[in-house]
Amino acid sequence: MLRFGCGALLGSVALVTLALPASAQQQVVSREQDIVDLRVGQRVLVDDGSCPAGQIKQIVGSQLTEDGVLRTRSCVQRLGKR
Repeated sequence: MLRFGCGALLGSVALVTLALPASAQQQVVSREQDIVDLRVGQRVLVDDGSCPAGQIKQIVGSQLTEDGVLRTRSCVQRLGKR
């Protein structure tokens, strides 16, 4: 029973450790051209003034195609101070 508890605890710690870097990868750039290597699932905020007040453009690597990663663009609520 003690071995199972330690194994479950170590597994949980490893899972949380692997999940943390993924949530910290969001970045903000001033031009969409500054995004060089977009990966599938990665989200980049672009502060170029093309969205309405209080929103910011979000670029998401949505799908892998033969030509590379397909980018999806949308305006999302701006969080935090500008």
